[in-house]
Amino acid sequence: MKGLRWRSERRLRGIRVPRPFDLDAFCAEVAASRGRPLIRRPVPGLAADAPCGMWIATDQADHVFYDPGTSPLHAEHIVLHELAHILCGHSGSEGALSRLFPDLDPATVRRVLGRVSYTTEQEREAEMLASLIRGRSATPPGTLGRVADAFGFAE
Repeated sequence: MKGLRWRSERRLRGIRVPRPFDLDAFCAEVAASRGRPLIRRPVPGLAADAPCGMWIATDQADHVFYDPGTSPLHAEHIVLHELAHILCGHSGSEGALSRLFPDLDPATVRRVLGRVSYTTEQEREAEMLASLIRGRSATPPGTLGRVADAFGFAE
């Protein structure tokens, strides 16, 4: 678990996490770091027959889908989990794509990630990173914040 946390912390270097946390601002930061748009879309009922979150990368943009039918905090975590997969460079299968979005041309899709297609290791890594992103924004200013900055663990 220690190695997983270390790898996750390294992935966050150079990514600004807003304090106080703002999901829109963080999504804009991820989009800027990738040099492409990041589009967040609620899909009611997504979790009914499929994962509660999904990332679809096309040639033009990253699309993050989430089920809005949950608490705001859980919906935020779902989005952070998908953003963590983006930041980790994970890849998944396209199996869920045709079931959820039958009108989307598979040829335009570069990568599809839904929670049903990850390896256990990818899931652990995405969960760790999502938790670190949210936790990083809670680091108080002052001595602890300066120590974290010195080690590259804060913005």
